[in-house]
Order: sequence, then C-alpha cells, then structure tokens
Amino acid sequence: MQKFQDLGLNESLLNAISDMGFKAPSEVQEKAIPILLSKETDLVALAQTGTGKTAAFGFPLIQKINAEKKFTQGLILSPTRELCLQITNEIKLYSKYIKGLNTVAIYGGASITEQASQIKRGAQIIVATPGRMKDMIGRNMIDISKIDYCILDEADEMLNMGFFEDIQDILSNTPKEKNTWLFSATMPKEVAIIAKKFMNSPDEITVGSKNEGASTVAHEYYIASGRDRYPVLKRLADANPEIFSVVFCRTKRDTQRVAEKLIEDGYNAGALHGDLSQNQRDLVMGAFRKKQIHMLVATDVAARGIDVDDITHVINYQLPDEIETYTHRSGRTGRAGKEGVSMVIVTKSEERKVRTIEKIIKKKFTLKPIPTGIEICEKQLFYLAHKIKDTEINHQVDEYLPKIHEVLDGLDREELIKKIVSVEFTRFFDYYNKTQDISSPESSGESNVNPNSIRYFINVGRRDGYTWGSLKDFIRELTQLSKDDVYKVDVKDTFSFFNTDPEQMPKILEVFTDLKIDGRFVNVEVSSKPEDGSGRRSRKKDRGDRSDRGGRGDRRERSDRSDRSDRGKKFSDSKPGRRFSGSKDKKFSGSKSKPKSKGSRKGFS
Repeated sequence: MQKFQDLGLNESLLNAISDMGFKAPSEVQEKAIPILLSKETDLVALAQTGTGKTAAFGFPLIQKINAEKKFTQGLILSPTRELCLQITNEIKLYSKYIKGLNTVAIYGGASITEQASQIKRGAQIIVATPGRMKDMIGRNMIDISKIDYCILDEADEMLNMGFFEDIQDILSNTPKEKNTWLFSATMPKEVAIIAKKFMNSPDEITVGSKNEGASTVAHEYYIASGRDRYPVLKRLADANPEIFSVVFCRTKRDTQRVAEKLIEDGYNAGALHGDLSQNQRDLVMGAFRKKQIHMLVATDVAARGIDVDDITHVINYQLPDEIETYTHRSGRTGRAGKEGVSMVIVTKSEERKVRTIEKIIKKKFTLKPIPTGIEICEKQLFYLAHKIKDTEINHQVDEYLPKIHEVLDGLDREELIKKIVSVEFTRFFDYYNKTQDISSPESSGESNVNPNSIRYFINVGRRDGYTWGSLKDFIRELTQLSKDDVYKVDVKDTFSFFNTDPEQMPKILEVFTDLKIDGRFVNVEVSSKPEDGSGRRSRKKDRGDRSDRGGRGDRRERSDRSDRSDRGKKFSDSKPGRRFSGSKDKKFSGSKSKPKSKGSRKGFS
C-alpha cells in the first residue's frame, strides 16, 4: 500500500495531511494525484461518492497554485451549496500551511456583493455552484479568463440537476489552454458531451467499473404491499436500533408526508426537499450532522451534496425514476472505508427493477424477510442491555445513591434487571403485540386494502394501451396523488376499475369532470357494485352488471370503437403515462362542452 509521501506531494501538504489524521491514500487518490502532479493534462476520473475525490483533485490543485499571485487560478464547480461549502472547508484545511492562499465559496442564498468583494481581495481558488457563478459572470463581478485549472466535481449530478447549459456557458468564459479535471460517479451521455467539447485528449481513470456500486455497501430489498410501505419503513428502523440513515422518496410531497409521520410516531426525523428555504435546509442538515436527526427523509435533488461519513443505512422508500440515480443514493453510506447497507422497499411488480439495478451496479441484492414484531423486540432488548453495559458512569449520581437504594430496597438483582429493561422493551412489545406481522405479498403489491375504500369505473382499458401499472401512473399524475393512494387497479378490454381511500374521492371526481383528451371524454364514476371477497369481480357478476345496465356496456364498447376509429388510433397508440402527463398536451386540460351521450352516472360498476 502506498503512502502519501510516495505520491509527490510537498511538505506543506504532507504536514496538513498528518494533522488531519489521514493514514494512506484511497484508490482514486493513488491513481489521480501522480498523474495531475507529473504533467499538465485533462483528466476524467470515475469514482463513487465517498471515495476521497476532493483530496484527489484538491492536493494537486493546491500544489500547482501560485499563492503569490492574487488572481483566480483555479475554479471548482459543484452541484449544491452544501457540497460547495464542504469542498471550500476541506481546501482550506489542506492549504493551512501555505501562506497567502485564499479559497472563496460562491453560492446562492448569500450576499452576492459580499462574495464579489471577497474575490476582489484576492482568491486564487473559487469553489462555486453553476447558477451563482453564471450570475456573477453576467454581472461582470468575476474574471475567470486567466484560470489554469477547472474542476467539475460530481459532474453527473450537476447535469442531472439541469446545469448543462450553465456549465457550457461558464466553460466558454475560460481559456482554452487550461486543464480540466472532471470527477464523476457515473458517465451519462451529457457528461461525455462536456468531456468531448471542452477537454483535450484527457487521461482517464476508473475506480471500480462505470456506475458500479461501492464495495463497502450491502444491498437488500424487501417486498411489501404498496399500502404497507410506511409500516415496513418503521420496522426496518426499529430492527436497526443504531440506525443513522437517509430515507429517499421520489417527490417533495412524499418526503414531507413520510417525515411528518415518523416525527408523529416518535422518531428523530427531518425532511429535506426543494420547498424548504435555505435557512431551513441549514437547520435540518446541522441537526443531521450532529445526529439530532437519525432519519433524514430527502428527495434525490435535495440530498445531493450530503457528505456525512457515519451514515449506516440508505433506505429507498421508493425506487428512483432513473435507475442510475440508485448509485448516488447508495453511495451516501459505506463511506471512508466503513460498511453500510442500502435497503429497498418494493412491490412485487417492481422486483424487475431490482434486477436491472443489479446489472448496472454489478452487485447482487439480498431478498430479506420483513422483520417480525418479536424479532424487533428481541433486537431492541439486547441493544438496551448493551447500551446499559457500555454506558459510562456519571459519578454525579453518587450523592443520590442512598435515596435510590431506599427506593429500590427489597428488589433482588434479577428483578431489578427485568424492571430496568422492561422500561424500554414494553413500549415495543405492546405496539407489536397488537400489530399483525407484514408478509411479502404474492400479488402485485396491493393486498391490504382499506375496507371502506371507494371503487371507481374509468372508460379506458387494454385497447387504449394500458396495463394496471401505466393506468395507475396515469391516474396519479392527473390527480397529483402518490402511488400508494391509487390501488386495486383492474384493467379490462375497454374499461377499468381502481380504488382510493374515501378522502380522495372529491379530488378524483373533480379532476375527471368533463375531462377531454384528444377529442374523447375520459369518464370516472363511482362503482355501485360490491366486489367479492377475493378482491376481483366474478365473470358471473360482470355479465349480470351488463344486463342490469340494459345493454349499456355493449353500447359503451361500440362507442369506444367508434372513438378509436375517429381518432385515427391517436389515443390507443400513444405511450401510456407519457402523452397524458398534463404538462405538454394542451388538449389535456379538459373541455366544458358535454359529450353527445354521456348518460346517467348510476348503474356503472
């Protein structure tokens, strides 16, 4: 194993490294530092989050900067304010023995004039977010026309966040003869475009394989009903008493909802998403770093820039829309050589996504059973016992011992131990003793249905290109409900059924009132027919329902065929869940004109 002394670093940096307690370079540091110190070159480095990339580019950059010259020589672009500040702090620690070297952070949410004045006082290294940097360039507050080095840190995350054009604009204001160092966890096409356009025959290093997950992270998945997703999350937290985790949700709404539920249920939780002010974000992240928050519920965008080495678990409450994003999520744990666990909660129908992720990260997932109540109680009991044993005695209690002995007089050792551990154990036992264990469903993940749920009829089905999954997505996108709010989707040939909880009914009926898509009315009506105990309608009942409607179902089928013919297959050939997103198709907004024959709302099932 190499030492930092073997990499060509000068004495000032080696002294700073010694002060920070670094023992040996990580793999990305071993590979990148000698290349960047030995020659003037462009570099593309692919390595997971948490592998020491900041030092990999920070040490060579500091050594190459001329501290006697007060103009900007190095620019580091990072995706978020948090990461920007973190890199700045690390660069300052690395350069503590280099007199006159100044590093300034440029980011949104702070005074732009104050940041500009810091630069004018002399900043050889600038660490910036793309948005604020572009703003300052546009106002002529900053000059990067003479920089020698430009570093793109977490390049894939910056591009995923929509900074592609900003980065292109910023790089176009830098000299062509500079060196560009690009560090990224994955290599999507946008990163490749940047590398091709702004880099000259770059050296390339890869730690692991492209997109490969970190070797220190174990990957587990749990199959549950969509309705059981939150109870499963609680069980995973309770089954890991020392958990210090990030819980990922897809939307801001789900993030806030899950965090609020966890807080109500007594967990040390907090939410991190785009609707929070910068001050709120700072408070949440400060509490998380101090471990006052044990479960940070976050969206993917908000979580970018979180760099906390002690995270024990990443919990995917929902899988990300982009499979590659999973690499970034799981990279939040297992950092700095420590082991971590990435857990995924999926429905049976989502299991195929797990297989896809396995191929991308080149790691196998372990299917784990959902912890039972008694297993959780047992883990909590032994955790408490170890906690009592390892607790350092506070001798301030000594003066109270005589009175404590009086209170506990008559209790033998075994009875005292039982009473002490029962204080915490009883809380979990009482809860899980009354709670039915959650079993992994064999169906599509919608087994535990609210008995008071509302059943709806909708006049689209298989002929319109829908499966139960794509119809579910279509309904929730229109209504802005979460995926778990729409369930028991049953797709027929020309019509379908679905359920929601009663409180969602007004919203469902409001959205689907006189809704017109591509000239066709999409009707949703409350079903008046009960279902059988299996959750499915029997064929006999289906036939009976049609006769009850006096042949109306047949007329509806003929009407559907006519609609399809009139539309020139426009409706049926469109991609389910895409065309009907509501944001791009103006026809989607609905029409107030009435259909020729809408008929009564009664009698549909």
